[in-house]
Amino acid sequence: MQKKVAGSLFVLLAAIGFSLSGCGSSGTGGGDGATSQKEAQATAMTDGAALYAADCASCHGSLANSAVKGASVDKIREAIASKSAMRSLSSLTTTQIQAIATALSSTGSTGSTGSTGSTSSGSNWTPPAAQMPPSNPGVITPAKNNSKYVVFAWNDLGMHCANPSYDTAVILPPYNTVWAQVLLRGNPPKVVTSGLSVEYRIVNNTKSSTKGLFGQFWQYCQQLFGITLANDTGLNLEDASVHNGLSGKMVAKGDHFQVNGIPATPIDDSGVWNPFQVIEVTVKDSSGAVVAQTRATIPVSDEINCAKCHNGNGNAMLDVLQKHDKSHGTNLVNQRPVLCASCHGSPVLGATNRGSAGKYLSEAIHGFHASKGASCYDCHPGAKTQCSRSLAHTAADGNCTSCHGSMASMAASITNNTKVPWVNEPKCATCHPGVAQVDTGSTLYRNAVGHGGVYCSGCHGSPHAMVPTRVDVDNYQAQQYQNYAKAIGSCGACHSSSKGEGLGDYLEAHGSGKRPNACFVCHTAVNTTNTAQWPHQFQWKATKGSGTVSGG
Repeated sequence: MQKKVAGSLFVLLAAIGFSLSGCGSSGTGGGDGATSQKEAQATAMTDGAALYAADCASCHGSLANSAVKGASVDKIREAIASKSAMRSLSSLTTTQIQAIATALSSTGSTGSTGSTGSTSSGSNWTPPAAQMPPSNPGVITPAKNNSKYVVFAWNDLGMHCANPSYDTAVILPPYNTVWAQVLLRGNPPKVVTSGLSVEYRIVNNTKSSTKGLFGQFWQYCQQLFGITLANDTGLNLEDASVHNGLSGKMVAKGDHFQVNGIPATPIDDSGVWNPFQVIEVTVKDSSGAVVAQTRATIPVSDEINCAKCHNGNGNAMLDVLQKHDKSHGTNLVNQRPVLCASCHGSPVLGATNRGSAGKYLSEAIHGFHASKGASCYDCHPGAKTQCSRSLAHTAADGNCTSCHGSMASMAASITNNTKVPWVNEPKCATCHPGVAQVDTGSTLYRNAVGHGGVYCSGCHGSPHAMVPTRVDVDNYQAQQYQNYAKAIGSCGACHSSSKGEGLGDYLEAHGSGKRPNACFVCHTAVNTTNTAQWPHQFQWKATKGSGTVSGG
């Protein structure tokens, strides 16, 4: 236990020193004003949680997600103190070190058997007593020690809403899509799909039709979607004859494997409500032997809380239909159940036009509610779920408007044909200009490939869940392949000729402002001096006062 804690803390503390040394010159007087102010504030802190949040959480997740939470105070304190010469830790007092150790030691995960998240037909969404169960998804041996294959897996959207009931008004069905990419490790590595099969299962979640009111989806599926499905199988917008369940096989599609329409719900087989379910992906060769395995998040939440405003009669979805009938002269109440997308086109459900109503569903909902005081998390899940969870991209309100704009501007951009919902989305290059391969042009992030033909999401995580995130399982693959909750940057995960499989050795050798180095100098087969051909752009401080050196 002592060795495990010390090792985890070393990676954490070494990373802190490395990241801070890159933000300003080393030594006294070398940092900028903002950094100095932050350090002065941190020096005055005595609250361990606040200190951890200020210096660690931006890369390593919340206190509750720390790899060493629950270890003894003494072991954590000793590990921190042993690295106290690092610039980022040198200003900490003994009291502050003790405070951080105490905060880490006393932090644990809690969970309970929550409510189903549903009440009667579309009425007020009932939040569970505890948001999630203990979320550590377990450990799978990473692809190293000359392992032949490595697999990356991710959900295509990083978030998914599903109605809590299906007998009144329906916005979205239970429908989850997961992609996986398998690489044959080598020099160079190779993306492969032939000669392999890829299986999946939702951990501790084998049925959906018997949980809460989700069984109504199969009861009313013919009326809503024009198809009768066997219980616990889902719709499929790409392969209409294939209806996937909560376990099965993925299909090879060009350079990746894919499974569409998994009918996952946020309730596991223990009755615990968890919007971040875990999918396990297993790769087998032609003999049936397991050659690679990983886990990822399959997110789904029924926290579509229309009842915050539509609460006049105790049935939110019925109130929605009644108000729609009154305002637009329709007769939807007597046509229940009603799929909103049957009139308002929804590209996420396969629509290619605005539909008979003349407005896309996203256009109609955002435009109408823009002046009603609604916030993103009132509808997109949600106050409990908080589906936008990437630590670098998130604020208390989800920070949605930074990328998507306000509700009014979003609706207006659809009305004036500037964008089509779900087809035209924000671009990473808007905030990250000038970085090689970040500008994917008209290709969406979720469909874009980068270094070596690997999908962006394979290393960086799903949209809305770019690692590190506050949810343990989102960081699973980064921890699996490099023991570090950052975008996967360990060359050894895929390159058999790399000097190391983790980031620890690199950080130890190069994590000082005095020894600037680009990963590609030592750790890959990149042999060109043309920095434009490097996968990413790097900036660092060479030495105090020498200015910034750039690559890329």
